[in-house]
Amino acid sequence: MAVSVAAAAGRLRRAIRRTPQWRGPSRRALSSEAPPTQAAAVRDAFLSFFRDRHGHRLVPSASVRPRGDPSLLFVNAGMNQFKPIFLGTVDPRSEMAGFRRVANSQKCVRAGGRHSDLEDVGRDLSHHTFFEMLGNWAFRGVYFKEEACSMAWELLTQVYGIPEDRLWVSYFGGDPKAGLGPDLESRDIWLKLGVPASRMLSFGPQENFWEMGDTGPCGPCTEIHYDLAGGVGAPQLVELWNLVFMQHNSPPGPSPIPLCHLSVCLIPVILWGASPCIPFLAREKDGSLQPLPQRHVDTGMGLERLLAVLQGRRSTYDTDLFSPLLNAIHQGCGAPPYSGRVGAADEGHTDTAYRVVADHIRTLSICIADGVSPGMSGAPGCWGLIWALNPSRLVLRRLLRRAVRFSTELLRAPPGFLGSLVPVVVETLGGAYPELQRNSAQIASLVSEDEAAFLASLQQGRRIIERTVRRLGPSDVFPAEVAWSLSLSGNLGLPLDLVKLMLEEKGVQLDSAGLERLAQEEAQHRAQQAEPVQEQGLRLDVHALGALQRQGVPPTDDSPKYNYSLRPSGGYEFGTCEAQVLQLYTEDGTAVASVGEGQRCGLLLDKTNFYAEQGGQASDRGYLVRVGLQDVLFPVARAQVCGGFILHEVAAPECLKVGDQVQLHVDEAWRLSCMEKHTAVHLLNWALRQALGPGTEQRGSHLNPEWLRFDVATQAPLTPEQLRAVEGTVQKAVGQDEAVYMEEVALARTAHVPGLRSLDEVYPDPVRVVSVGVPVAQALNPASQAALQTSVELCCGTHLLRTGAIGDLVIIGERQLAKGTTRLLAITGEQAQQAREVGQSLAQEVEAAAARLSQGSRDVVEAQRLSKEMGRLIDAVDTAVMPQWQRRELQATLKALRRRANTAVRKLEMGQAAQKTQELLQQHSEGPLIVDTVYAESLSVLVKVVRQLCKQAPSTSVLLLSPQPLGQVLCACQVAQSATPAFTAEAWALAVCSHMGGKAWGSRVVAQGTGSTADLDAALSTARAYALNKL
Repeated sequence: MAVSVAAAAGRLRRAIRRTPQWRGPSRRALSSEAPPTQAAAVRDAFLSFFRDRHGHRLVPSASVRPRGDPSLLFVNAGMNQFKPIFLGTVDPRSEMAGFRRVANSQKCVRAGGRHSDLEDVGRDLSHHTFFEMLGNWAFRGVYFKEEACSMAWELLTQVYGIPEDRLWVSYFGGDPKAGLGPDLESRDIWLKLGVPASRMLSFGPQENFWEMGDTGPCGPCTEIHYDLAGGVGAPQLVELWNLVFMQHNSPPGPSPIPLCHLSVCLIPVILWGASPCIPFLAREKDGSLQPLPQRHVDTGMGLERLLAVLQGRRSTYDTDLFSPLLNAIHQGCGAPPYSGRVGAADEGHTDTAYRVVADHIRTLSICIADGVSPGMSGAPGCWGLIWALNPSRLVLRRLLRRAVRFSTELLRAPPGFLGSLVPVVVETLGGAYPELQRNSAQIASLVSEDEAAFLASLQQGRRIIERTVRRLGPSDVFPAEVAWSLSLSGNLGLPLDLVKLMLEEKGVQLDSAGLERLAQEEAQHRAQQAEPVQEQGLRLDVHALGALQRQGVPPTDDSPKYNYSLRPSGGYEFGTCEAQVLQLYTEDGTAVASVGEGQRCGLLLDKTNFYAEQGGQASDRGYLVRVGLQDVLFPVARAQVCGGFILHEVAAPECLKVGDQVQLHVDEAWRLSCMEKHTAVHLLNWALRQALGPGTEQRGSHLNPEWLRFDVATQAPLTPEQLRAVEGTVQKAVGQDEAVYMEEVALARTAHVPGLRSLDEVYPDPVRVVSVGVPVAQALNPASQAALQTSVELCCGTHLLRTGAIGDLVIIGERQLAKGTTRLLAITGEQAQQAREVGQSLAQEVEAAAARLSQGSRDVVEAQRLSKEMGRLIDAVDTAVMPQWQRRELQATLKALRRRANTAVRKLEMGQAAQKTQELLQQHSEGPLIVDTVYAESLSVLVKVVRQLCKQAPSTSVLLLSPQPLGQVLCACQVAQSATPAFTAEAWALAVCSHMGGKAWGSRVVAQGTGSTADLDAALSTARAYALNKL
């Protein structure tokens, strides 16, 4: 809890007075009881100021994991959790609906997606992937610009004690193209607060106009900057506080331009942003700006950079938020002390490594505490749906692996070092974010486990890079194929940006064009997997198989594919397999004794641990190495069964020949995800029988690491209730974490077992039986009836050893293939959980929209906004990755809600049109022509007014103009039947709208259009003149 503002301010000043200058690492113990840090004092002073002096409600930070918001990779701004208020979609019955004055310190992560600082971290002294955003908000106009600006000024100058002469301000200078004038109100407020005009700057929309997205709430902003130069020479301005006044609804706008192009040096460092309260605007899809019905204030200030200003530092890494970490890194490594160097001055990139490790361990700790853990080891390169659903895990894995590389290679850290830094993060941030303290042991364990798993890959990757570089000529680029095989999209799981960085340090350029080509090929392969077809890869034809049989080559022993086990920690351990090359084939199927560098070939071994595609399960992928030459990877794209032989499709970076001894490594993450999906298929099959009856038959299935597809015979489409029941049955089995038993038995033993599931196909003898929760021997006992109570199937696939690793299963798609056959699409694990969160979020939005609709609309604009909201929700529900049962329910609800909303719009528009019609008829005597202006809230209302006028005065031709905010003018007209064909409505509207620089459309009788003009009288004169000439 924040202390009183007076106490916090006093403690803050005392803490600032005792701050020593940064002179290098201290010898303080890594974890000890210590007085509150300056950061804590600054944070407390902010929260106390807004709570005690200005009556704000303190709300906790939202999780950095966005709940049900697929548009965000991580929460990256303080306003994210309040988006429903800004968008007008907040449930009127929710706690948030009552928010008026709010303040908090929000955890923010910018590491991937549209707003990412990852590539810059370490290279300079200010960028971070995790930062704290101090913010205050005022919703629904509870206070406006004057209060927001004065609060900011009071806090900075009186509480934090920043000298007024070091502060500059900027404000919105207007945008003539959008019809927006300068924000003179903000300028005058700053002048009134004592800011001289000489320290005020005016900028256009690129610098001082804030937009939440391509469409939606937006508005001008005013910013407070701090002068680092202190009046010595040219000002060097750091942005401290950005005050945004949302008053419009917005189109895609240009990216903000760094302020460094100005005559004063404006360093683009955001410390505090606040949204001044001009009436909000919203940008519509057509790019127009419309006023919002309610105004809000949205502020945000980066704590790390505020500290740098208050403590007199040029770098955020020199503040007390980072110095304990930098000290701990120095104590735990063999590197020299941190000295704050950048660029060429940072010899050996030591200080860069300090900053990367300190930043990344903070981000990892915060994210893991909030339930986002690093992705599994292995290669997610073609996991399109997994990336689309849960890319945050993969971003965290990238962060952790970058930190491992920088700490071990540049700082000479010992194994397990990163996990030892977690207590330091908890000590510095745990007081503000108690979830760090609650989860500290889990955080350290996860970090250490992934660090250990990656170290071997990093060392092998380094050797491969060094060996490849030695073979390059002076002007050669590093081969894209080698980089790809090293990366997260290949085999070893090194982040591609890390591979690039390692090459940069050696002065070697990467083949970027080749990488782009490989990425495109991967995308094409991913698209093909959406509806799997038989791939035309390398195969053994009847002649090749006959030759092998004549040579007495035995079928491939693929039993090692089942050699995996559960570790005590719950992870899976997959064994490697050593084998001998028996035969090589070129791409046209010719048997050869060897293949050379760069060739794609088929590889036949005496044994393999690769799963070859069969039974609906996708083939394994991975790599092999020659025994004794571990630094050359031979990527294996897939394996397939050909007449009892397993053919591996391999890309050979070097020579490979018959007789070579090789070691095979499956892609563990790929295999494990396939195992999850395959066991889930069995549970889904059993759950469908439970829901639809024992006669339900499987018609086929296919699975890969991204999703599973299941075809089932049905007499009618599944109802939402049946889909939900099926998911519930699977969830129950997953929650019980039942053992999965697998055993080979004589085929005859399976012939008469009640409930045993098998497909109409030929099975080998002996056959493999997979039983969930019941040992195979018991399941096959006809007297036990066990196979009727659980999933028991004949299957040669690879499966989990316990069901709990599935995590969850969500059916996200359903369609009829043919009469009597339904195809289901499902996902598992964290992807399924996120799909549920998306579904829950959309359900809450629909419920909130229904509540607002039930309250009724007082005017046309509000009713139209509700109608548009229904349309947006319908599109969102139709396309979202969410439970199918929930999609069907929400679609039915929204269909009814949209009918109600549209009916309400029509009634209000007709009522408004009738009122304006009577007013105009009273103003105009009977005659052949009515040309006038009238305010209408939409073009639809204006057309209705014109139609009603012509209905009540059939011999009169009518043209009406309606001026709108921001200079736009609406136009609608109708021509009396007696005046056509010489006089047409379309030509009339076109003449008037062209005069206003706009456009028109319609028919000979009725037309409409839009334009923009400040001289309505001239437009009306044009309309009258054209009509009188035709009449």
